[in-house]
Amino acid sequence: MEEEQRLEAARFSEEAALALVEKEKAKCKAALEAAEAAEKVAQFEAQKRRAAELRAIQDAEERKKAGTSLSQGGADIRYRKYDIEEIESATHDFANNLKIGEGGYGPVYRVYEYMANGSLEDRLFMRGNTPPLSWQLRFRIAAEIATGLLFLHQTKPEPLVHRDLKPGNILLDRNFVSKISDVGLARLVPPSVADSVTQYRMTSTAGTFCYIDPEYQQTGMLGVKSDIYSLGVMLLQIITAKPPMGLTHHVQRAIDQGTFAEMLDPTVPDWPVEEALRFANLALQCAELRRKDRPDLGNVVLPELDRLRTLADDVSPAGGFGFGGSTGSSPLNSQSSQDVFSDLQSGYDSSRSRSSTTSSSYGGRR
Repeated sequence: MEEEQRLEAARFSEEAALALVEKEKAKCKAALEAAEAAEKVAQFEAQKRRAAELRAIQDAEERKKAGTSLSQGGADIRYRKYDIEEIESATHDFANNLKIGEGGYGPVYRVYEYMANGSLEDRLFMRGNTPPLSWQLRFRIAAEIATGLLFLHQTKPEPLVHRDLKPGNILLDRNFVSKISDVGLARLVPPSVADSVTQYRMTSTAGTFCYIDPEYQQTGMLGVKSDIYSLGVMLLQIITAKPPMGLTHHVQRAIDQGTFAEMLDPTVPDWPVEEALRFANLALQCAELRRKDRPDLGNVVLPELDRLRTLADDVSPAGGFGFGGSTGSSPLNSQSSQDVFSDLQSGYDSSRSRSSTTSSSYGGRR
C-alpha cells in the first residue's frame, strides 16, 4: 500500500515537473518570439531612419546644386531650351511657307508676329520706295531700342550682351514700333564677371565689322558697353541715313566745322537741328574708342533719349505714322522693355533674310 502511494506521488511529481518544463518552454518560446518581434521592429525602424537620412542627404545635395546653379548661373535657368518637338510644332514641321531665308546657323522660319515694316535699315534707306521716317519717329525708335537693350543688360542672373546691334537687326511692326531681333551672337556674361569687371574674355570676336566695339575686337574682352558702341553708330545712322563706315569721324568733323546740319538726312525737311545735335553728341559719346569713356545706358543714354522722345510726342499730332516731311509719328507711346525686346530664339543674322523681315526662330534639323 505504501509502495503504491510512493509510486503515485512520484507520478504526480513527474507530471508536475513535465508541466513545469512545458510551461518554461512556453515562456521561453514567447520570450524568443518577443525578442524576434522586437528585433524586426528595431530593424524596420533602423531602415526607416536610414531612408530618412538618405533622403535628407539627397535633399541637401539637391539644394546645394540649386544654390550653385543660382550663384553661378546654371544652364537650366539661364535660358529657355526648346526640344525638337516644340520647334517642329512652331514651324508646322518646317513648312516651306514659313521659311523666310537662310541664316548663319541654318534656315530661318517665321514663328512670331509678322513685322510689316521690315527692318530699320530698310526704312532708313527707303528700300522698296518707302517714304522716309520723320525725325519724331526716329527719336522714338532710338528710345525704344535703348529701352530694349537695357532690358537685355539687366537680365538676371547674368546680363545678356547682344554683340550684333545694327539697323538690320531692329524690326518695325505695322505701327513702326521697334523690336530688337537676332540674338544669334548674344552672350551671357557670367555673374561673377558682371559683378566685378563688367567684361569678360571671348576666344573669338563676332558681330558686324563697322559696329563691333574696337576694344572687344582687339582684346576679346566682352561687356555690356560693347553694345553701347554699336548703339552709338546706329544712332548716328538714324539721323543721317548714311552707311556706318567712318560715320563717327564724318559727324565729328561736321560738328567741329559747323556744318552738322548738312549731315542730317536730307529727306526730312524739318529737323530740329539743336536737338539733333544733342542726339549726335550722345551717339558720339557712345561710340568712343575706349570703353571706359562711353556713358552708362540706364543713367545717361536712356534718360536723354526719353527726353527727346517726349519732345517728339509733344509736337506730333495724334494718329500720324511719322513719315518724313510731315509732323506725324507713331501713334504708340513708350512701351515696356520686354515689349521692345524680341528675342524669339532667332539665332541667326536677320540681314540674310529677305526684306519682308519677320521675327524668327532657328528651325534647322541637326
